[in-house]
Amino acid sequence: MTWTPAGNFLLGQPIAERSAIKRHDTGTIVPCKDPDYGAGEFVYMKGVASCAIRNWVTLNYDDGTVTRLAANAIGSCAVAMSTTTASYWGWFQIAGKAIGSCLTLFADNARVYITGTAGSVDDTSVAGDYVWGALGASLTVVSSGVADFELNRPYVADRVSIIS
Repeated sequence: MTWTPAGNFLLGQPIAERSAIKRHDTGTIVPCKDPDYGAGEFVYMKGVASCAIRNWVTLNYDDGTVTRLAANAIGSCAVAMSTTTASYWGWFQIAGKAIGSCLTLFADNARVYITGTAGSVDDTSVAGDYVWGALGASLTVVSSGVADFELNRPYVADRVSIIS
Protein backbone atom coordinates (compact mmCIF):
# COMPACT_ATOMS: atom_id res chain seq x y z
CA MET A 1 0.00 0.00 0.00
CA THR A 2 1.16 3.50 -0.80
CA TRP A 3 -0.60 5.92 1.54
CA THR A 4 -0.18 9.61 0.68
CA PRO A 5 -1.77 12.65 2.40
CA ALA A 6 -5.24 13.41 1.08
CA GLY A 7 -5.00 17.10 1.84
CA ASN A 8 -2.58 19.89 2.57
CA PHE A 9 -0.40 17.96 5.04
CA LEU A 10 3.33 17.35 4.84
CA LEU A 11 4.35 13.98 6.27
CA GLY A 12 7.68 14.05 8.09
CA GLN A 13 7.42 10.29 8.41
CA PRO A 14 5.78 8.05 5.79
CA ILE A 15 2.74 6.04 6.95
CA ALA A 16 4.44 2.65 6.53
CA GLU A 17 7.63 3.59 8.41
CA ARG A 18 8.61 3.82 12.07
CA SER A 19 11.07 6.29 13.57
CA ALA A 20 13.25 6.39 16.69
CA ILE A 21 12.87 10.18 16.46
CA LYS A 22 9.48 11.77 17.10
CA ARG A 23 8.52 13.45 13.81
CA HIS A 24 4.94 14.60 14.54
CA ASP A 25 2.94 15.66 17.57
CA THR A 26 1.63 12.60 19.39
CA GLY A 27 -2.03 12.06 18.53
CA THR A 28 -1.80 13.81 15.15
CA ILE A 29 -4.48 12.46 12.81
CA VAL A 30 -3.94 12.63 9.06
CA PRO A 31 -6.31 11.63 6.23
CA CYS A 32 -4.58 9.71 3.44
CA LYS A 33 -5.40 7.91 0.20
CA ASP A 34 -4.14 4.78 -1.51
CA PRO A 35 -4.77 3.86 -5.18
CA ASP A 36 -6.11 0.42 -4.20
CA TYR A 37 -7.50 0.88 -0.67
CA GLY A 38 -9.08 4.32 -1.08
CA ALA A 39 -9.31 6.78 1.81
CA GLY A 40 -8.02 6.16 5.32
CA GLU A 41 -7.15 7.97 8.54
CA PHE A 42 -4.05 7.45 10.68
CA VAL A 43 -2.98 8.55 14.16
CA TYR A 44 0.64 9.09 15.27
CA MET A 45 1.61 7.35 18.53
CA LYS A 46 4.54 5.75 20.36
CA GLY A 47 4.77 1.98 20.05
CA VAL A 48 4.86 -0.84 22.58
CA ALA A 49 7.05 -3.93 23.07
CA SER A 50 6.33 -6.71 20.55
CA CYS A 51 4.05 -4.56 18.33
CA ALA A 52 4.38 -5.97 14.82
CA ILE A 53 3.10 -4.58 11.55
CA ARG A 54 -0.66 -5.22 11.20
CA ASN A 55 -1.16 -5.83 14.94
CA TRP A 56 -4.34 -4.48 16.47
CA VAL A 57 -3.71 -2.03 19.31
CA THR A 58 -5.56 0.01 21.90
CA LEU A 59 -4.74 3.73 21.77
CA ASN A 60 -3.76 5.43 25.03
CA TYR A 61 -4.32 9.10 24.29
CA ASP A 62 -3.44 10.15 27.84
CA ASP A 63 0.24 9.26 27.39
CA GLY A 64 0.45 8.91 23.59
CA THR A 65 1.28 5.19 23.56
CA VAL A 66 -0.40 2.04 22.33
CA THR A 67 -1.05 -1.37 23.89
CA ARG A 68 -1.40 -4.55 21.86
CA LEU A 69 -5.10 -5.44 21.79
CA ALA A 70 -5.91 -8.07 24.41
CA ALA A 71 -8.99 -9.58 26.06
CA ASN A 72 -11.05 -7.21 28.22
CA ALA A 73 -9.44 -4.08 26.71
CA ILE A 74 -11.26 -0.76 26.83
CA GLY A 75 -10.73 2.18 24.47
CA SER A 76 -10.08 3.23 20.89
CA CYS A 77 -8.44 0.68 18.58
CA ALA A 78 -6.25 0.84 15.49
CA VAL A 79 -4.00 -1.28 13.26
CA ALA A 80 -0.21 -0.81 13.27
CA MET A 81 1.23 0.30 9.92
CA SER A 82 4.79 -0.81 10.81
CA THR A 83 6.64 -2.78 13.48
CA THR A 84 6.40 -0.04 16.09
CA THR A 85 8.04 -1.30 19.27
CA ALA A 86 8.51 0.74 22.47
CA SER A 87 11.52 2.72 21.15
CA TYR A 88 9.67 3.95 18.05
CA TRP A 89 6.89 6.24 16.90
CA GLY A 90 4.63 5.30 14.05
CA TRP A 91 1.24 5.51 12.37
CA PHE A 92 -1.81 3.48 13.32
CA GLN A 93 -4.85 3.19 11.05
CA ILE A 94 -8.20 4.24 12.56
CA ALA A 95 -10.42 4.50 9.46
CA GLY A 96 -10.70 3.06 5.96
CA LYS A 97 -9.77 -0.33 4.55
CA ALA A 98 -6.88 -1.89 6.48
CA ILE A 99 -4.89 -5.12 6.61
CA GLY A 100 -4.89 -6.53 10.15
CA SER A 101 -3.74 -9.60 12.04
CA CYS A 102 -6.22 -12.42 12.65
CA LEU A 103 -5.98 -16.00 13.86
CA THR A 104 -7.80 -18.08 11.27
CA LEU A 105 -10.04 -17.77 8.24
CA PHE A 106 -11.96 -14.53 8.64
CA ALA A 107 -15.38 -14.32 6.98
CA ASP A 108 -16.19 -11.38 4.72
CA ASN A 109 -18.54 -8.92 6.48
CA ALA A 110 -18.01 -10.73 9.79
CA ARG A 111 -18.01 -9.06 13.18
CA VAL A 112 -14.61 -8.53 14.82
CA TYR A 113 -13.72 -9.88 18.29
CA ILE A 114 -10.60 -9.74 20.47
CA THR A 115 -8.79 -13.07 20.88
CA GLY A 116 -6.50 -14.57 23.49
CA THR A 117 -3.55 -13.75 21.21
CA ALA A 118 -2.41 -10.16 21.82
CA GLY A 119 -2.63 -7.97 18.72
CA SER A 120 -4.92 -10.30 16.81
CA VAL A 121 -8.68 -10.59 16.21
CA ASP A 122 -11.11 -13.29 15.10
CA ASP A 123 -14.71 -13.58 13.91
CA THR A 124 -15.68 -16.00 16.70
CA SER A 125 -17.96 -14.35 19.24
CA VAL A 126 -16.39 -13.54 22.62
CA ALA A 127 -18.69 -12.01 25.25
CA GLY A 128 -17.58 -8.49 26.07
CA ASP A 129 -14.78 -8.37 23.49
CA TYR A 130 -16.64 -7.10 20.41
CA VAL A 131 -14.70 -4.48 18.41
CA TRP A 132 -17.22 -1.78 17.54
CA GLY A 133 -16.57 0.09 14.26
CA ALA A 134 -14.68 -2.78 12.57
CA LEU A 135 -15.85 -5.35 10.03
CA GLY A 136 -14.14 -8.15 8.12
CA ALA A 137 -13.67 -7.22 4.45
CA SER A 138 -12.14 -10.39 2.96
CA LEU A 139 -11.17 -13.97 3.65
CA THR A 140 -7.71 -14.48 5.08
CA VAL A 141 -5.25 -17.14 4.02
CA VAL A 142 -4.50 -19.07 7.22
CA SER A 143 -0.74 -19.18 6.62
CA SER A 144 -0.48 -15.40 6.36
CA GLY A 145 -2.65 -14.63 9.39
CA VAL A 146 -4.02 -11.38 7.97
CA ALA A 147 -7.25 -10.15 6.44
CA ASP A 148 -8.76 -6.94 5.10
CA PHE A 149 -10.93 -4.97 7.50
CA GLU A 150 -13.16 -1.92 7.23
CA LEU A 151 -12.41 0.51 10.07
CA ASN A 152 -14.51 3.41 11.28
CA ARG A 153 -12.74 4.61 14.45
CA PRO A 154 -13.03 1.20 16.14
CA TYR A 155 -13.22 0.80 19.91
CA VAL A 156 -13.79 -1.82 22.59
CA ALA A 157 -15.92 -1.42 25.72
CA ASP A 158 -15.45 -4.77 27.54
CA ARG A 159 -19.15 -5.29 28.02
CA VAL A 160 -21.66 -7.85 26.88
CA SER A 161 -23.80 -6.38 24.12
CA ILE A 162 -27.13 -7.32 22.59
CA ILE A 163 -25.28 -8.69 19.55
CA SER A 164 -25.46 -12.44 19.29
